[in-house]
Amino acid sequence: MFSKSRINEPGPKQGEAERPKNQEAPVQKPSTDFAPGAPKPKPSASVLSSDLTVVGNLRTTGDIQVEGTVEGDIRAHLLTVGESATIRGEIVADDIVVNGRVIGRVRGLKVRLTSTARVEGDIIHKTIAIESGAHFEGSVQRQEDPLQSGKGGASAAPQAAAAPQATKPADL
Repeated sequence: MFSKSRINEPGPKQGEAERPKNQEAPVQKPSTDFAPGAPKPKPSASVLSSDLTVVGNLRTTGDIQVEGTVEGDIRAHLLTVGESATIRGEIVADDIVVNGRVIGRVRGLKVRLTSTARVEGDIIHKTIAIESGAHFEGSVQRQEDPLQSGKGGASAAPQAAAAPQATKPADL
């Protein structure tokens, strides 16, 4: 007697009455389904505040902004060293902006030392920018892929350090 789905639609045409009902228009998927091509929103940077001291290594594929003290190595996508920050260890990132103090090696595709930066250590980079007023003590080396090259250099350094220790006990 009453039809909920087709209230205002005219009845079927003569040719459509013989067609099976399963050939109707395809069912639309709800818009809440996962779309693999949809870009994910980028998370905001992790911030280590000025009253925080971290002893240990930090590793992320995201961004880090350091305002406090880190005693250890840091590996990230984008690393920003704040003016009040001190990092004692190696830092490795695609993009590095140093406003504070770094004591250790810096490896990055793009490294920028601002006028308030203080770096004591070697910098291995693809591109570098050093603003007037930045303090830098160490060497600068350009490499096409500075992120990968540190693995070979890091394993060679402990061997060189072990050799003098081995000769020292023999002198005693």
